[in-house]
Amino acid sequence: METFFRGSKKVTLIDLSDCLSNKTSSFEPNAHKIDYLTHEQSLTVSNKLFGLEKEDWPEGHGWAAENVTLSTHSGTHVDAPYHYGPTSGGEAAKTIDQVPLQWCFGNGVVLNMTHKKAGESITDEDVLHELQRIEYEIKPYDIILIRTDTSKNFSQPGYDKMHAGLSRNATQLLVEKGVRLIGIDAWGLDRPFDVMTAEAKRGNREQLWESHFYGKEREYLQIERLANLELIPVPFGFTVIAFPVKIEGASAGWSRVVAVLEEG
Repeated sequence: METFFRGSKKVTLIDLSDCLSNKTSSFEPNAHKIDYLTHEQSLTVSNKLFGLEKEDWPEGHGWAAENVTLSTHSGTHVDAPYHYGPTSGGEAAKTIDQVPLQWCFGNGVVLNMTHKKAGESITDEDVLHELQRIEYEIKPYDIILIRTDTSKNFSQPGYDKMHAGLSRNATQLLVEKGVRLIGIDAWGLDRPFDVMTAEAKRGNREQLWESHFYGKEREYLQIERLANLELIPVPFGFTVIAFPVKIEGASAGWSRVVAVLEEG
């Protein structure tokens, strides 16, 4: 969290993004790897590329760089409609480079669902009850953040099975009110795959990835793997910035998601 003054206005920035690290790479469902090139190691590269020797560099240091291998769904990221299916509402589904920036910048609303247990559904009734509790009416292009506090377990193996997930009817409720971006501080917006898979094998296939698949009917975006929602001091009255990295034809893009609170 950072607080500073811009003129007479007090501005607080809250980082809602998880930090991608090799510490968790061994158990991530979407594997990633970060290879670090130090200032000293890059001297070999600079010699090969430009014929420069160590003595040519101030203090004998070249550049630092990192090579990262990861999925577009690793870390904090925004899912595009194309992730859910090739079409949405009968039209070609938008890839992440086609997503309107307006959808990723708007008034934030936190819905506290920390009372819901792992594997449970967050229903439309849960959403309506929370909106009534915080005395808020959803407006078009609001950015809805579902707080489960699962992000506190991101450093532990199995965190992807620890969250409650949004049901289809809850997602439909939000999207039909004009919401185009829904975020959650968990591995996915739907319930964990172990729960959904078990139910599908017992014959209940309709619930499998139901919130994601609703996006095949009406376009919307998801932010997955948010963090620090508990640091936002108010349920609404702040701005969310969640612009995804622009990757041609991709189903998702990484994002540094930030909540902005202004006073004065």
